[in-house]
This record gives sequence, C-alpha cells and structure tokens, in this order.
Amino acid sequence: MSEYTQILFDVTDRIATITLNRPEKMNAFTGTMMNEIIDAMDRTDADDNVRAVIFTGAGDRAFCAGADLTPDDGRAVFSNSEPVEDLSDPRVRDGGGLLTLRLYQSKKPLISACNGVAVGVGITMQLPMDIRLASDKARYGFVFARRGIVPEACSSWFLPRLVGVSQAAEWCMTGRVFGAEEALNGGLVRSIHAPEDLLGAARALASEIADNTSAVSVAMTRAMLWRIPPGNHPMEAHKIDSRAIYRLSKGKDAAEGVQSFLEKRAPVYPGTVSSDMPDFYPWWDEPAYE
Repeated sequence: MSEYTQILFDVTDRIATITLNRPEKMNAFTGTMMNEIIDAMDRTDADDNVRAVIFTGAGDRAFCAGADLTPDDGRAVFSNSEPVEDLSDPRVRDGGGLLTLRLYQSKKPLISACNGVAVGVGITMQLPMDIRLASDKARYGFVFARRGIVPEACSSWFLPRLVGVSQAAEWCMTGRVFGAEEALNGGLVRSIHAPEDLLGAARALASEIADNTSAVSVAMTRAMLWRIPPGNHPMEAHKIDSRAIYRLSKGKDAAEGVQSFLEKRAPVYPGTVSSDMPDFYPWWDEPAYE
C-alpha cells in the first residue's frame, strides 16, 4: 500500500511507529485498519533499517475503543450480515485473530504505548506485543461476555500465557473495564507513565534494543520465547537453543559482539534478518486453520 487511511506509519532512528489513526472514532478497529497494519508489519519485517516497532493511538482519548460496530461506511468489522453455514468458510475467520497472528510472526520486537482506552480488540491486539507500556489514563477491558460473545484475536491463548489463567479468567468472565494500576498489578503492562512521557519511554526501550543488540539475535530470541512450548521438559528448548548458539556463535555478529566488548566500544552488528538468519529458521510448522 502506498498510502494509509487509518494508520500513520513513520520510521525514525531505526524505530518504526504505527499509530492507529481514527481519533474521531476513538481509533475503533475496522477491516481497513487490519489490512493496513498487516501491510505495515510486512514493511517493517522487510526493512533491515527497522530494529523495533512501537504501536500507539492518535489523540488523547483512546488507543483503540474496540471494533467499529457501525455499518454506515461498509468498513465496520461486523458489517457483513450475510449468514455463513460452513464454519470453515474464510469469511468466518476473526479479523482480530488475523492481525494478532501476523504480529506473532514479527521478526522485530513490538512495543505497545497504550495512551488511553483499550477495550475488546483494542487490548487483545496488544497481547502479542513483547512489551506493553501504559499511560496513567489507560483503561482496559476484555468486555466480550458483556456483549454476548467470547474473547477473540487468539486472546484465549495469549492472555493466560502473559498473566496466568486465574487473572485471565477474572478479567474475561467479569468483562469489567479496569485501570492502568490493575493492569500493572496483574502483569498485563510493564510500567505506567504520565501521558506526556509515554512515547518517550517507549522510544527509550526501542533505542536500547536498536543501539546495543544484534537484529538476528533479537529475531531468534523473540521466536524462541514465543514458540518453544512450555511442555513437561526443557528438552525442546535445549534442542533449539543448542542449534541457535552453535550457528550464531560462528557468525559475524558474534565476532563483532566479542570484539566490541574487548575494545570497550559500542557494537556495530553487520547481520540482517533478511539474509543472515540461521539455516534452520523457521523451525516450526504453522498449524492449518480449521
């Protein structure tokens, strides 16, 4: 896509910022927004100059107030009222889930700077992001049970993994809206910031990654943390990290990491995710959608 209509996309100092940009609608989620974010993610993965991605919302009211339920412009998430009998029909697939699956596949670290209300898909889209920061004005809500539906966007997988089953159950079964302090105490967010400091804190984290780490190492680490199943034994992790350590330790980034340490200088890693990922990456098979 050459131009976006519902997001803003910027790359500065090796950090991409994706801003949900429907402030007059509290950045409510639509099919158009989904497609634009997915396209932006394709761009960040393909651009070796991008080392981290920050997500935030336009305006001072909301990160994303959930799915746009108004059908007036044909872009609302649930505007198609035609019944579908075959549940394997692609039209049944949840748009929020299509987005979070794409975020899950990212080769770059993702940071959420939640600047206001984030309910429904507004919070579930943040779950596959690696680090979540909140404004002190942020409000969260897994409100699905109060709308007669269920959690979407693969959140029944992401949320318990992040905060535990008990906390996930409480938030989803009550459907209540809660503030940043409860989100922090429950493990949903890393830190709370004054609104004027939020993006600066997110950029500081992104810069720490961009300025000090190997892009290949970060991409591999992200994949390992998300994709190695907990299981009953650490052997699955041992298999992958043994291969990763062996391959990466013989690469040019490892040589630069050691040399820069010995010379007491900042590293300049030459490796890129477009050409230098280890030969066994990706090691997983994506499950077929059923």
